[in-house]
Amino acid sequence: MDTIETIKSRRSIRRYKPDMVDDNLLATVLDAARWAPSWANTQCWRFIVVKNPDTKAELAATLAPGNPATKAILAAPIIIVACAELDKSGFEAGSPATVRGNWYMFDVALAMENLALAAHNFGLGTVHIGLFDIAKVESILKVPPGFVVVEMSPLGFRDTEGRAPPRKQLDEIVFKEKFGDKYSLPAK
Repeated sequence: MDTIETIKSRRSIRRYKPDMVDDNLLATVLDAARWAPSWANTQCWRFIVVKNPDTKAELAATLAPGNPATKAILAAPIIIVACAELDKSGFEAGSPATVRGNWYMFDVALAMENLALAAHNFGLGTVHIGLFDIAKVESILKVPPGFVVVEMSPLGFRDTEGRAPPRKQLDEIVFKEKFGDKYSLPAK
């Protein structure tokens, strides 16, 4: 699949087949995450691969009540928990380099989207999950001080095809020279 088609056809998947993902395919998808850009090449991300059903059940219990991703956590054969090393990304000589401070959210998001796109390319599904009790997840997975859990994503073979949500038109989100000055581009 070409890059633009992969980007446009990727969907958040919440239903998974029980089939296990081969470790070679898992390594390929995680390698795509590894190749994401990061602040000063700090590569602050760390990934925990969870396959144990009991651990997955503990992780599912940390999601907010009614979160539709709860069933996905339980059903998918693998959960990828993305963590970040603090005070690396966005720092120079031990101090924040910008008013935004830690850039780990940017870096981990780039890595996880690489992972999601690579997974989709190979017929796997993912969904970015961020609404959960972070402290409980960090405790369950024994995440050490100096690191933080950023997101979780089920990973497995899709048991459903997602639907494309509506997208804003380019003329609604792209401006020319100054914010609010419309830039007329061809519709896509």
